[in-house]
Amino acid sequence: MNAVADIEALARSRLRSMRTTLGYSLDELAERTNLSASTISRVETGKRTLSLDVLVPLAGALQMSLDLLFEAPTDDDVVIRPVAHSNGTRTTWPLSRPDGRTVAMKMRLERSDEQPCLRVHPGHDWFLVLEGSVRLWLGERQIDVDTGEAAEFTTMVPHAITALYGPAELIMVFDREGQRAHVHQ
Repeated sequence: MNAVADIEALARSRLRSMRTTLGYSLDELAERTNLSASTISRVETGKRTLSLDVLVPLAGALQMSLDLLFEAPTDDDVVIRPVAHSNGTRTTWPLSRPDGRTVAMKMRLERSDEQPCLRVHPGHDWFLVLEGSVRLWLGERQIDVDTGEAAEFTTMVPHAITALYGPAELIMVFDREGQRAHVHQ
């Protein structure tokens, strides 16, 4: 089937599904639309061309917009396609929607000999090391976290994360305040 035929089949299916969900028989929907029951049946089964003179009253009676009727299904409401953002020795990929309460992010850190700048911000951070090893600088403490290990801490303590020995990859979860601090350092 081609794309137009697929969308038409989807629209026909949506019309029938909405009619049955609302509990309308063909005759009841015919009364609401001033169309004949046989016309509605032919539209639903593909034996009649979809045209505005039929679709507008059907969509109105079924309380749905023409946009919704013809909306092509995509995975964009489910699948997140991360885009990398680099800043110095750090590359991040957002793994959650921008409007959620918490933020998930993949981070790749390159090893650096520079002393990290410890930052403080409201919130809580959690991370899992996917690959490599990192050092969590937490106030006066230096805590090494290896592949497969996780760390959780309050971000009101001055903190930073650096890669040890070589590149490291993490999955991080934090709240909106944490996102601002991590993404905009």
